[in-house]
Amino acid sequence: MTALVFVDTHVLVHAADDYDPAKRDRAREWIACCWQRRCGRLSTQILNEYYTVIRRKFPGPVAAGDARAEIRRLLAWQPWQIDPHTMDAAWAVEARYRLHYGDALMVAAAQQQGCGLLLTEDLQHEQMIDDLRVVNPFLLGPEILDRPTP
Repeated sequence: MTALVFVDTHVLVHAADDYDPAKRDRAREWIACCWQRRCGRLSTQILNEYYTVIRRKFPGPVAAGDARAEIRRLLAWQPWQIDPHTMDAAWAVEARYRLHYGDALMVAAAQQQGCGLLLTEDLQHEQMIDDLRVVNPFLLGPEILDRPTP
C-alpha cells in the first residue's frame, strides 16, 4: 500500500511556476503521482497559503477563478481542518523539534491524517518526526514510494 503523502504549499506553487523548470517538472511529477495513487493529502492551512501565494506573490498573479478552481480540485485530497486538537499537537511538535509554528502545524496535520511522508523543502531532508518522514521533493522523486522506508 502506498503511504499517504502530505504536500506543502511550495510544491503546489512550484508546479504552477515556470521560473525554475526543473522544480516545476519535479513538483508536477509528485502531484501526478499523488493523484494517480490517491495518496495526496494537505490541510486547510496549505490551501489558504497556496491561494495567497498564487494570487498575490506569484510573478503573474493567477485569476481568482482559476486559483479557486484548483483549490476545489484539491479538495479531493481530504484537507485536514485545523482545529484546537491540531493546534495542541502542533505546539507539542514545535516544542519537541524546535520548529516554527507554521511548520509544526503542517507536521501535526500530516500526522493526524496518518501520512508517512511530508513533501517540503522547509524542513531537514530525511528527518524523522515520530513516524513521519520529511522528504525534499526536489531531491527525491516519487519512485521512493515503491521502496521500503529507510
